[in-house]
Amino acid sequence: MSIETTQPLPVSDLTTMLHDAHDRTRALVQGLDADQLMGPRLAIVNPLLWEIGHVGWFHEHFVLAGLDRQGSYIDGSDMLYDSMKVAHDSRWDLDLPDLGATLSYMERVRDALCDRLSRKGKTASVRDTYHTLLTLFHEDMHDEAFTWSRQTLSYPTPDFGEPAVRDDAGPLPGDVEIPGGSHVMGAVGDEPFIFDNEKWGHRVDIAPFRMARAPVTNAEYADFVADGGYAERRFWDDQGWRWREIEGAEHPVYWRRDGSGWQGREFQDWMKLRPHAPVIHVCWHEARAFCRWAGRRLPTEAEWDFAASRAPGDRPEDRRRFAWGDDPPTPQRANLDGRALGVIDVAAFPAGDAAFGCRQMIGNVWEWTESDFTPFPGFSDDPYRDYSRPWFYTHKTARGGSWATRDRLVWNGWRNFAMAGRQDLFYGFRTCAL
Repeated sequence: MSIETTQPLPVSDLTTMLHDAHDRTRALVQGLDADQLMGPRLAIVNPLLWEIGHVGWFHEHFVLAGLDRQGSYIDGSDMLYDSMKVAHDSRWDLDLPDLGATLSYMERVRDALCDRLSRKGKTASVRDTYHTLLTLFHEDMHDEAFTWSRQTLSYPTPDFGEPAVRDDAGPLPGDVEIPGGSHVMGAVGDEPFIFDNEKWGHRVDIAPFRMARAPVTNAEYADFVADGGYAERRFWDDQGWRWREIEGAEHPVYWRRDGSGWQGREFQDWMKLRPHAPVIHVCWHEARAFCRWAGRRLPTEAEWDFAASRAPGDRPEDRRRFAWGDDPPTPQRANLDGRALGVIDVAAFPAGDAAFGCRQMIGNVWEWTESDFTPFPGFSDDPYRDYSRPWFYTHKTARGGSWATRDRLVWNGWRNFAMAGRQDLFYGFRTCAL
């Protein structure tokens, strides 16, 4: 990116966030034994012990070494933790330091980052702000990955403190009318931080459409399952049916029968499925099959972006940073930051409604879109070249953040992406009328 578009931040803000990120990382591995820290060799997770070290290495590589030409705080760090060089399947075979040594490495790197910032005065330079945020947000994203890895591996629920109460807020049926029109999608240069795949703002024309007020719920998805949704070939395209047959899928991956109803697994615990919470841990193929069954469709990425960031009467270039406006997220507006340790009913958080009436476009579950993950016009690589480029045209886009996403990270324009068959992520979806 053009780093000049980054807004310089106070050093105190950056150091506070670095400590907070480190505390979250520690909480996500606390209480796990040596076997759990390695875990089984799976394509969809990393060994947690390796991933913790990788987070520390990333800070070191892009700031301490990248900017200051400083040596590593651990011998052979590039050979251990460089994800661009160390093949995924080989990460279980490395001679990794134990957890204590790995956390000590992370702490020394964090302290060095904070020390270098403290010598910059009260406000960090644009360059230092950008590189610090790059590595900080990278840790935030890995912390969400640590969280879904604990879910995938049936590990105990992480301890982030007293979880928020998940009140029964109920369903939120119906559609809203969205007028469409000319819309600027992508970053326009005044955002606090811009990822490479958000570059640059460009005009798209969007026809009027109707979008669901809320994501699809467990109860709605259970009706699809009960009606033979996984058995009926007509609801699936060729790739989706092939995926279903290979996986042997008959329902969402973390569901099981409980008499006449369903239970869902949350980390290591099975509990009665919350009917009005959004369905979660469904892949893109499952979302599309549901849409065919329901006579609906997924929104395109541009439609989702319009519904989340525009208000009636806005000019094409006007963008609300969040669904509710430009003020930052709060616990009253969105289920973020791991506060609830899971999803909350779709009728919750009316204070977070988008201008056209959609709810929970930020937080609770990432929302699949119909669109492939492709570069925007004007895309160029940032210092972390492997962030986006290797995944273009092979992944699908998702928007909005999940209950585990850090609230300092998400905004309407943030583009997430995953392979169409991923079920392990905190992904759900909302639909549009045909």
